[in-house]
Amino acid sequence: MGDLGVGFGYLVKGQRWVARHGRWFGFGLLPGLVTLLLYAAVLVGLSYGGDDLTTWVTPFADDWSSPWQGLFRGLLLVLLFALVLFLAVVAFTALTLLIGQPFYESLSEAVDRAEGGVVPESGLPLWRELWISARDSLRILVRVVLYGVLLFAAGFIPVVGQTVVPAIGFCVSGFFLTEELVAVALQRRRIDLKGRLTLLRGRRMLTLGFGVPLTLAFLIPVVAVFLMPGAVAGATLMARDLTEPETGPEPEPESDAAGTVPAPDATLALGATVWPPAPGQEPQAPPRF
Repeated sequence: MGDLGVGFGYLVKGQRWVARHGRWFGFGLLPGLVTLLLYAAVLVGLSYGGDDLTTWVTPFADDWSSPWQGLFRGLLLVLLFALVLFLAVVAFTALTLLIGQPFYESLSEAVDRAEGGVVPESGLPLWRELWISARDSLRILVRVVLYGVLLFAAGFIPVVGQTVVPAIGFCVSGFFLTEELVAVALQRRRIDLKGRLTLLRGRRMLTLGFGVPLTLAFLIPVVAVFLMPGAVAGATLMARDLTEPETGPEPEPESDAAGTVPAPDATLALGATVWPPAPGQEPQAPPRF
């Protein structure tokens, strides 16, 4: 359970990072604003045509008496909106990352550079990175759609469909949302989609601690736009720690049969060369390592 708090901590750290670097915050807002305009058009169209859509997909309910027809189609419309929102959370991130690939690559590199150490580079041309990002996002979206259909069907189960299913839905969205965000940093580290999923499954609670709160916040599109730069920064910080090699204590020097540890200036023999020379011998050139 401690990993939940650690994951949320990365989210907070990312927001703090962009707050301290205001130029990068403004830089990272632009792709989200473009995506928000596209989403607004889709949601407006759904709000106007949702009733017609539910009527079209339920012709068997045309002869139902009132109020059952209205209740059934009203519930179906609510579930339809819930499904759209469920898909929109991950799709928003995928579309925003695709539109803003150069923006977020630069932001992620800036985080790596500011935190010190080597700044990984994929070495791939931009078109190749865009292709890989689009392909992986499509694979993630297919997985999310499959989960969404199953959860949509489970939503008709009394009680469970109104309590357990939404909770599972948020966890699924949070997991794949985190994958989309860490992909910016992990692709530069040459870790493919399969490797990223394996990495995140190994730290599932950490992943949910980062992704679920962000999923809840992303339900409000305007909030999603303003949190996106910090989310990329936080995901980069998480990726750094997940891929950082573990360093343990240095091994102790082995002792000889008598239990004593050789001194640092002990005689070193390499073939016929002995260093340092024994007393009375002419000094020879030190061995080359």
